[in-house]
Amino acid sequence: MNPPNWNNCTEEEFWQYVAWHLSAGGVGTVLVGGAVVAIYSSGIYRSGDINLVPDEFQRTLIADILQKIGFVKSGRHFVHPECKHIFVDFPIGPVALGDDYKIKPDEREVAGKILKLLSPTDCVKDRLASYIHFNTRDFFDQAVLVAKSQKVNMNNIKAWCAKENSSEIYKEFKKAIDQN
Repeated sequence: MNPPNWNNCTEEEFWQYVAWHLSAGGVGTVLVGGAVVAIYSSGIYRSGDINLVPDEFQRTLIADILQKIGFVKSGRHFVHPECKHIFVDFPIGPVALGDDYKIKPDEREVAGKILKLLSPTDCVKDRLASYIHFNTRDFFDQAVLVAKSQKVNMNNIKAWCAKENSSEIYKEFKKAIDQN
């Protein structure tokens, strides 16, 4: 797979390049976090990083694969010297949304490899979980942005909020997406 234009690549292009090479090297990942919002909002939101949860944390193998495609370790992140606006991080899994660990990611085929990312519905729950945990309005606004730009399962989100003792947040969320 050819590298993106590092000077102005999107989170989606960056993710596809990195995840494709990791997959080719035997490391499956799931894209989570703000980069998923960037993808589902067609770039209206920009995260500045990608968070890949590996199926199995293989620190040395991940570092070796990334080094082969030009990345260097910088603290806990990996950066590409030609890309000044996006970096990659590897949160320790498993992928979970609050207390829900039964996440089935969406799949996209990219140049013969299957790459995984949170579904639009799970992306909304991920952002709402961050809002619940960190009480930062940006996460709530990101959930609304995804729900307004993608088809999401509102019943699933409502049930998840109830399990998280956050039914009031669901009501606020529903009101926000129903407004124009």
